[in-house]
Amino acid sequence: MTLEMDEKPKIILLVEDNKADIRLVQEALKNSSITYQMETVRDGVAAMAYLHQEGEYADVLRPDLIVLDLNLPKKDGREVLAEIKNNPQLKRIPVIVLTTSKNEDDIYQSYELNANCFITKSRNLNQLFMIVRRIEEFWLTTVTLPPQ
Repeated sequence: MTLEMDEKPKIILLVEDNKADIRLVQEALKNSSITYQMETVRDGVAAMAYLHQEGEYADVLRPDLIVLDLNLPKKDGREVLAEIKNNPQLKRIPVIVLTTSKNEDDIYQSYELNANCFITKSRNLNQLFMIVRRIEEFWLTTVTLPPQ
């Protein structure tokens, strides 16, 4: 896919504490036809600092898409999701919850907090790659994301 002259790479913020899962998501997107920039943070406090462009994240650009794990250190993903969706400057950024949880309460609460979708991570490598590619295809190709 070729970029239009004024089209910028999509910025994906991956909020994930598991190093192996970070590497797997990066590997799944390695041969992407979409120009993107993936940023990663490993806990909820860092996620909010990134989104508020504070401290070491003062010069980052706002992400076009957030992929959020629920079970994070320092501040869990539910708290991060609530803060994002209650903030007028952040609430339009789509948030995909990507977690190992299959708990109905987690699913319900995520949607109550206005997650754009909830996806349970597969421990099967091929299925996880397929999930990540479908996220890429839908959220970075099909969907028109809100302007920053």
